[in-house]
Amino acid sequence: MIRPATARDDDQIWRVLEPMVRAGETYPLPRDLSETDALAYWSAPQHAVFVAEADGVVIGTYYLRPNNRGGGAHVANCGYVVAPGATGRGVARAMCTHSLEAARARGFHAMQFNFVISSNERAVRLWQSCGFAIVGRLPGVFEHPRLGFVDALVMFRML
Repeated sequence: MIRPATARDDDQIWRVLEPMVRAGETYPLPRDLSETDALAYWSAPQHAVFVAEADGVVIGTYYLRPNNRGGGAHVANCGYVVAPGATGRGVARAMCTHSLEAARARGFHAMQFNFVISSNERAVRLWQSCGFAIVGRLPGVFEHPRLGFVDALVMFRML
């Protein structure tokens, strides 16, 4: 089940976010980011935050926001994280599908991912299977903790 997050979900959202933050492989966030700062980033005022639950436990979370302001505010942007123990169960696909519907319902015309780490091949394949195209490549802009400098991709689809 995917539903809007509430403040009561913060502890469980942190349990999903922390392994991603500490690994430093998929988001350009400091690996020593505190719980408070991570939750403030994820739940920024312009973000609509959702959680995916199974048996009352948060196993994934995403945010939906305008990609830009003004003339770019009709394009949505999202960030998704799945709990390590829930990977391979369709959680990311379900959250993406939910986010596309939520974006349409909010009047967005398109969705853009600005900084998909190219070495995150599972995510790239998933987003492509959800209709996203790679429309740009930023060479060597992400310092991966194991692989060194890798590309980030800009991915886009109309709604």
